[in-house]
Amino acid sequence: MNHYETVFILNPVLSDTQIEETVKKFEDFLIKSGAKMVAKENWGLKKLAYPIQNKKSGFYHLFEFAAPGEAIGPYELEFRRDERIMRFLTVKLDKHAVAWAERRRTKLKTKA
Repeated sequence: MNHYETVFILNPVLSDTQIEETVKKFEDFLIKSGAKMVAKENWGLKKLAYPIQNKKSGFYHLFEFAAPGEAIGPYELEFRRDERIMRFLTVKLDKHAVAWAERRRTKLKTKA
């Protein structure tokens, strides 16, 4: 099991219900693929650095999870097929990045 992190941007014209459905869809897809969710974060509506599909903002979400390597290909294919997703990036975390993400999460919990 490798550790991964995915950040994806949802179309800003979606309703709250549609956003929740989309996030749940990808979370369920990961779990069905044998992944274990470590953390989920909703970063909210943010301004984009440059327009994507003529949109100047988007809803950002972060998934941190542990999954077998074979699960990533179909997972990213599902992102490409969904028209609600504007951009996504999945990266494999090394041991230093996993430790950094853990420290970041604990820092966020103490602030809240």
